[in-house]
Amino acid sequence: MTPEGLVLDGCLRYLEARGIYSWRNNTGAVRIAPGRFMRFGKKGSSDILGVLQGGRLLCVECKSPDGRLSPEQREFLETVRSLGGLALVVKGWRELDTALKNEGYTDDGPLFKNALSYDGA
Repeated sequence: MTPEGLVLDGCLRYLEARGIYSWRNNTGAVRIAPGRFMRFGKKGSSDILGVLQGGRLLCVECKSPDGRLSPEQREFLETVRSLGGLALVVKGWRELDTALKNEGYTDDGPLFKNALSYDGA
């Protein structure tokens, strides 16, 4: 698994343990014929999408310690924020936990304490 994959896995497990409705958001393209591709998902959309209590959209972009946002990812996150969603870039589930707490989403369920991630801990 890649470093970014470890962060993604840890964040998904954390959100599941917190009982936050969320899912992996895949984007990309697949070749359907020589020279023809079919795109799926919105280019630049976050790795994880979810819905927070009260209906607020959650978008989480997971990055490895040295990962950088693409211009499309930056635009997606800025658009979500401008429309009232919570759009985050994290390098580990602990960063996600801190961001949610800073937004007022407190621990009302068990915390996942053994997520695999590169989060400096």
